[in-house]
Amino acid sequence: MGFECCHPAVNLIYFIAVIWGMLAFHNPVFILISFFSAFAYSVKRNGCRAAAFNTALLPLILVFALYYGTFNHFGITVLGENFIGNRITLESFVYGLVLGASAAGAVMWFSCVFSVFSSDKAVYLFGKASPGLSLFLSILLRMVPEIKREAGKIRTARRGIGKKLNYGNAAARLKKIASLCSILITWTIDAMVLASYSMRSRGVMLKGRRAFSVYRFDNRDRAYAVAMSACITITFMGVLLKQTDAVYDPKIIMAPVAPMSYFFYAGYAVLCLMPLGMELFTEYCFCRARSAMMKK
Repeated sequence: MGFECCHPAVNLIYFIAVIWGMLAFHNPVFILISFFSAFAYSVKRNGCRAAAFNTALLPLILVFALYYGTFNHFGITVLGENFIGNRITLESFVYGLVLGASAAGAVMWFSCVFSVFSSDKAVYLFGKASPGLSLFLSILLRMVPEIKREAGKIRTARRGIGKKLNYGNAAARLKKIASLCSILITWTIDAMVLASYSMRSRGVMLKGRRAFSVYRFDNRDRAYAVAMSACITITFMGVLLKQTDAVYDPKIIMAPVAPMSYFFYAGYAVLCLMPLGMELFTEYCFCRARSAMMKK
């Protein structure tokens, strides 16, 4: 029983909080906490492919920081000069790292969103308030795994007619990749239109339409909501006290680390690690109960 079994409202509030923090905070401590929490939870949810994808993001962050530091010249700590004679500063390079880590962390959090949220949850949350939005979200959440499966089918079919992607020179490979993307985009547009027509014919856009749901806000959800609210409150206190801010122009200035700062760091870390801790604890309890049952 993982985080996806919680009430959809709890899932929604949690992901809004952590993704907003990932993008809004500029303090490196908070960014690292959210980044590694997203890394661990996405690996827990999606397995080895997520681990490979997240690891591939790390050099991209460094590449973006080098690019940003090369073409943005604010800061007072000069590290060197680029190929046209402009200075490269430590402040611009560090800020590039911060922006790259924030973007990569948001991508990892969104991968967790797609693994936790389903089309039923989207319809349940937004069906009454905005049928059009619920229709769009349900189609989007359903299409992401279907696009992956369809891409695999297309690659298999093209491999059977001698058009494997890793055959030929660089130009031939790029041409095959472009052809594969064209086929996949055409299929995606056609599938989304058909899904939209199908859901409209079922009365999704009718006013007052009610959707069947099996979600109930039970004691587990209440306990999780209370703990999550406490962590969000602690983090918001840190925001009000400027603990999440940092300035990188003209020099790096962060809020001084006081004993109270560790309280805010801990609150934000608990918030980001709550789903992972919940799933690990559930698996531990399940394994312990199964072992006890087998001994009898």
